Amino acid sequence: MISTVRGPVLSIGLDHAVIEVGGVGMAVHATPVTLAVLRRGEEARLWTSLIVREDSLTLYGFTDAEARDLFVLLQTASGVGPRLALATLAVLAPDQLCHALADGNLTVLTQVPGIGKKSAERLILELRDKVGVVAGAAAGPAATADRGRVRSEVSEALVGLGFSAKQAEQSVEAVLAAGNGDLDTSAVLRKALATLGPK
Repeated sequence: MISTVRGPVLSIGLDHAVIEVGGVGMAVHATPVTLAVLRRGEEARLWTSLIVREDSLTLYGFTDAEARDLFVLLQTASGVGPRLALATLAVLAPDQLCHALADGNLTVLTQVPGIGKKSAERLILELRDKVGVVAGAAAGPAATADRGRVRSEVSEALVGLGFSAKQAEQSVEAVLAAGNGDLDTSAVLRKALATLGPK
C-alpha cells in the first residue's frame, strides 16, 4: 500500500493533483481543501490511500494522517465507497466528523451530498464506537497571531483557486467574524469556500 507520496506538484485539477514521485507523475484525488494548499512547482507531501479495483488503481491524498485514516474508516461502513468517503471529508473537517459520529448528530452528517437520514443513522450505528472524539482546541493567548496566520493562509489559498484578492479577503473576514473561536486553517477555508460558491 502507498501510505504517503512526496514530490513536486506538476499540475492541479478540479479533483486531483499530479505529484512527481521518483520520476513518475502520480494522479492523487483529493478534496478542494487539500488541493487549495498545494502549489504547482512546489514540493508537497500527502498521506494517501490506494484503492485497488479490477480495472483501476486510484490514489487518494490528504494533508494529514487523521483525515486519511477517517477516509479508510468510512469505507468500512456498508454502502460507503471512496467517492462518498471523499465527499464527506470535503464537507466535514475530521474533528467535525468524529464529533458528529460520536454524538449521533444526524443534522451534521446529512449536510454531505449523498448521505440521507437513513445513511447517516447507519454510519452512526456502525462507526460511533470506532472513532476517537477529537477535542476542539480552545483559542488561547496566541489567538490574535493565529488569526492573522489563518487569514493570510486562507486568502492565499482562495486566490490560488482563482478568486480575486478582494473576494478572498471579504469571505475570510466574514468567516472569522462569525467565529466560534475556530482558527483551524482547513475549517476556515471550507467555510470561506461555502460562502463564495463555485468559481
